[in-house]
Formats: sequence, structure tokens, C-alpha cells
Amino acid sequence: MTVTSPEPSAVRDELEPHHAEIVSATLPLIGAHIDEITSEFYRRLFANHPELLRNLFNRGNQAQGAQQRALAASIATFATHLVNPDLPHPSALLARIGHKHASLGITADQYPIVHDNLFAAIVEVLGAETVTAEVAEAWDRVYWIMADTLIALERDLYASAGVEPGDVFRRLRVISRVDDPSGAVLVTVRAAAPVNFTAGQYVSVGVTLPDGARQLRQYSLVGVPGSTDLTFAVKPVDAVADQPAGEVSSWIRANLCVGDLLDITVPFGDLYNGGRPDGPLVLVSAGIGITPMVGILEFLAAEAPDTEVRVLHADRSDSGHPLRERQHELIERCPTRASTSGTRTASPPAPPASTPACSNSTASNCPPRPPTTCAAGRDSSRRFAAS
Repeated sequence: MTVTSPEPSAVRDELEPHHAEIVSATLPLIGAHIDEITSEFYRRLFANHPELLRNLFNRGNQAQGAQQRALAASIATFATHLVNPDLPHPSALLARIGHKHASLGITADQYPIVHDNLFAAIVEVLGAETVTAEVAEAWDRVYWIMADTLIALERDLYASAGVEPGDVFRRLRVISRVDDPSGAVLVTVRAAAPVNFTAGQYVSVGVTLPDGARQLRQYSLVGVPGSTDLTFAVKPVDAVADQPAGEVSSWIRANLCVGDLLDITVPFGDLYNGGRPDGPLVLVSAGIGITPMVGILEFLAAEAPDTEVRVLHADRSDSGHPLRERQHELIERCPTRASTSGTRTASPPAPPASTPACSNSTASNCPPRPPTTCAAGRDSSRRFAAS
């Protein structure tokens, strides 16, 4: 069953006037201390619930502060919308969070845990004299409006996937492992029945590491929907300077073999709407962010080969370009297409003369209809789809 994105509007998402006034007045103060608040929140959360860091949260992102920054940005964006409803609704942000939560098996009973530790962190950082009962009540309302919106969205995502809330993992057997020349590892697992999904979606993969922790990571699917076989690509993250090596990607490279059983979720993700494009499509990627784009190209080549598509990819080198041959094969199967690849050390190859690339320097070649753009890089929080 294909998981689609419901509209995150089932919950009343407005503040009472007196709450809005308090939130508006204190938002600059919260914003000025948001990094301290989120850091204190995660310290408290993992002290009170160490199993969450071992078995749910990405330890690498925690060590580098990526998760803290993502939480801070989401809270600030949502609170700003509530006090200024004329701003665009953060539906894309909520949908991305909802899909990620569903891929992790998040359930409604975990939101009170987050609430209690977050508000304790706010009081710790700002002080009880600042966080009065009225201020706490107003921000409590902000939290629960956002939480209830996500709970409703995630409930619909689970229903769309045909699973009970949180019951997203299946143990599947690895039937193929291919080492790509770029250093990426292509892993194929086999399900008992065909799996429908939307091009560009991802699965969470769970592995148990040597210290006993069960870590989860998300990997985009690169095959065609409707098969029993699911293929995803993993680019091992090596240690660089103060950045540690990727725990799960390194484990997969060193340990995963054909015949092994692997914990895989049902697919989630909202990068691409999955239908036939009604206009030109631009696919922009960098590094391993190419994987959802290859998945979209697989769909287009099979179901909509007449789509006008522009493909742009940037990488450190041609040799480090993941899935390069497959990407070029799929591009050749789309008759109205152009491809531009760039590296940090070489100029992009010129596209075929019959299919001019749409770029900043060739704006006059752009089609008159606004194109739909899908972009992805290694940071999944920056994936987006926009018209």
C-alpha cells in the first residue's frame, strides 16, 4: 500500500488571543535562547530515558548538534505561524516531520515525554521568574497544537500504510549486495508480497551495533514500485576531522552479507507526489542525495517517459558520483530531457545539443510553465519538493 501525505489540518491550529499575545511577546526571548533550550532538553531527555538515545535517536546527529538545530527551527517556525497566521502555513515542514516520525515508529504516547523534558529545559534556561504560569500555559498550548497536528498526521500515515501506529518494521532477507564504484553499497531485500511506494520515498533500516545499541537510519529506495524487491543505496560516512564515522553506514559496509536478515520499515517520505507531472520536472541533487532522484527517474522511465525533465547533480569527483551509470541510462530513456553534472574539480560536461539544459546561464531555454523542483543532498532535513 502506498503511503501518501494527508493535509495536516485536522487539528484546530490557532491560539486564543491572550495566548497569542504572550507567545508573540516572548518569542524573541525564546528564539535568543533556543539553542540552549534544545541542548538542555536533549540532556534531560536522555538522562531520564537513555534507551531513546541508544535505540531511537541518531547518535551521530546528537553528537554534532544537527538534531538540536532541527528541533529549534521547527519550534520557531511553528510558533511564528501561530502568532502570524498570514504567513504561509508550515504544512511542508509538518509533513516532513510526520513522515520521519512514522518511519521511526513514533507513537502518541511519546509526546508527553518530550513535553515534560522540553518544558523543564525552558524553565531551567530562562528561570522560573520568567516562565510564569501564564507564559507556561501559552507555550504549552503551542506545543500541544503542534504535537496534536503531528499525531493526527502520523495516525493517517500509519493508516495509509496499512499498519498499526508504530508497527512499521519488517524483518527481510538480503538477496543482493553490490559495491558501487563510488563507494556506495546497493542493498536489495525481498519482501513476501509486492511493496507499493511513491518514487523518492525512503525506508528506515535498523541495525544492532557492537555496543548493543539499535540505531536507525533512513535510505532512499532506487527501484521501481510494485516489486517484492526493495533496493536502497548506502554511502558509508568516514570520519573526518571532528566528525565521527557513520555508525550504521560503516556497519553495513563492514558486516552486511547476502542471506542476512535486516529490519526494514514500510516506505515513507513526501519528496515527490508520485503522479505524472503536469509540467517540466527539475531534479537537483548532490552526493548521495542522488538516490531519491534515481528512484524518481526509474518511475518516469517506466510510467511517464515523455516527461520533460532536467537533471542536475553535483559531486566531489566523477569517481565519487553514486549510481552514475544507472542515472545516465535512465536519462537516456527520457526523450525530452537534459542532464548536467558538476564536480568541484572539473567543468560540467556539455549536454546534448538537441536537449539544452535549463540553468542560470540558459534561462531563456527554460519552459514557459513553472517547473516542479525536487532537490536532495546528504542532509535529509533539506529535502523539498516545490512548485
